[in-house]
Amino acid sequence: MKEVKQPDRKRIFYFYAIAIALLFIANMLLPSLIAPKTQSVTYDQFVTMAEAGQVAEAEIQSSENKLVFTSEVKQADGKTQKQVYETALVDDPNLVERLLDANVKFTKITPSTPSPILTAFLPLVIIIGFGVWMTRSMQKKMGAGAMSFGKSNAKVYVASETGIHFSDVQGEDEAKELLTEIVDFLHNPQRYADIGAHIPKGALLVGPPGTGKTLLAKAVAGEANVPFFSISGSEFVEMFVGMGAAKVRDLFKQANEKAPCIVFIDEIDTIGKKRDGAGGISGGNDEREQTLNQLLTEMDGFDGSKGVVILAATNRPESLDPALLRPGRFDRRVPVELPDLIGREAILRVHAKKVKCEPGLDFNAIARMAAGASGAELANMVNEAALRAVRAGRDKISQSDLEESVEVVIAGYQKKNKILSNKEKLIVAYHEIGHALVAALQTHSAPVTKITIIPRTSGALGYTMQVDQEEHNLMSREELENKIATLTGGRVAEELALHSVTTGASNDIEQATRLARALISRFGMSEAFGMVAFEQVHNAYLGGDASMACADQTAAEIDRMVVELVRRQYEKARQLLSDNMDKLHALSKYLYDHETITGEEFMKLMEQPKLEMGISEEKE
Repeated sequence: MKEVKQPDRKRIFYFYAIAIALLFIANMLLPSLIAPKTQSVTYDQFVTMAEAGQVAEAEIQSSENKLVFTSEVKQADGKTQKQVYETALVDDPNLVERLLDANVKFTKITPSTPSPILTAFLPLVIIIGFGVWMTRSMQKKMGAGAMSFGKSNAKVYVASETGIHFSDVQGEDEAKELLTEIVDFLHNPQRYADIGAHIPKGALLVGPPGTGKTLLAKAVAGEANVPFFSISGSEFVEMFVGMGAAKVRDLFKQANEKAPCIVFIDEIDTIGKKRDGAGGISGGNDEREQTLNQLLTEMDGFDGSKGVVILAATNRPESLDPALLRPGRFDRRVPVELPDLIGREAILRVHAKKVKCEPGLDFNAIARMAAGASGAELANMVNEAALRAVRAGRDKISQSDLEESVEVVIAGYQKKNKILSNKEKLIVAYHEIGHALVAALQTHSAPVTKITIIPRTSGALGYTMQVDQEEHNLMSREELENKIATLTGGRVAEELALHSVTTGASNDIEQATRLARALISRFGMSEAFGMVAFEQVHNAYLGGDASMACADQTAAEIDRMVVELVRRQYEKARQLLSDNMDKLHALSKYLYDHETITGEEFMKLMEQPKLEMGISEEKE
């Protein structure tokens, strides 16, 4: 629902001005419009008509010095209609005889007039009609309209219209399994009633953005073949006190009328946040808390046996009120996490069915490249691949399109109009080869799959891509330290080869510092502190903001240990590159010339016994 806006005072002024103008025009024109219609003719025309026998009735109005008469006029459809005429009286002593000879009846002629009700109420009807039109126009401009306060405005989907089933949702097998029970209850409620079991009144879908929480809810409705109410938590928030609670009541009223059905509340943390004591101190007139209280009451009050199931989704489960999560309300929590390797491959195959692809595409390789991607990001990758194929003038997606689409989602588009100077190009080449060499010379490091020095729209002047061959869920201390060393490799290469450092390692420094701090304060891998956590993560599904919970002396000691850990890994990377300076120079020259090299090319060059060293002077 759109935001309810205040009425525009200018529009109200215009309304009154136009209403007064219409009333004035109606008073001026209405008498002429509704006056009896008579046709004026000359006296000789009257005489001619009388002699021709076309005059039926006549009235001599001496006081007004005119003669009024009627005549039958033939219409185009063959019917006759009485027409009233009038003419000025002249000094004609033979007038009466002439009329008698023409068999004209002498009678009082009264032209037909509109109904007095019409004449009295027509201006009023015009004004009221204009007012109704103006009111509706203002309501459309305001949003929901003044008469829709308290309505939930939930979108209702008929089961046949959703067209979404569990087969359309991949990578979330555990979530689908938990929700299948709800679908079975809606299909066979008697099975559960016979044993005395109660289906959960509500299920809370929690997980990062883009993992398919809304899609899962629609799939449950599609599988159950029941109506599906969808509303966002923000739509309950109103500027008028009590309107949010009224919308909750209306939503549950509609759901009970259409039972069995599914009610889905997206982003429920908007109205379901934890309550504090501020509302009671200030008078308890908090609109959000009133809405939450009404939601709690409705979830307690409705009969779950009717088949009304409440589904909700959120990215912030830790912020929800405990009363909302207790058994009897949202008593089932369904985690919708990021897909694993098998899930990513399945999601890619589902979306690939919607586009034209070349046969034999390796979706497993793409899934490994897209580690940590959500379902929405994977769908975007397939779409980006399709767009790239169209730009290239092809009618099918190739493997290279998918690989490039992964890089687009991760690092952004190539900035073809951004031209690096030869010096900057050289620095970036050494920087990226430094990363790749340190990674390749260490154990417990992911293999290098691609190195490029083509700038990207994300701001990166180049990047080194590492892809694990298998799904990697746990990391040892050695792997974390090796990763920190790999991150420092770019800066070390600049220092060794060019005897200077640049700002290009800013992102590497941030990542290395974050990893080192997490290793000490969160993962409990330091010898000094052991299994003690000093860092708390908030909003794990929305970036994972961390805060320290320790004394100032402990924080200072952690800072010292972080600096020391990063320094040790820096020296480690420095030693590795110093021992392989010939490879550093040769690989940097090759990358400088080709701008992009694959992991296979990189390893092939690494295995050569002797490499050409240095970069040509003319390119420097």
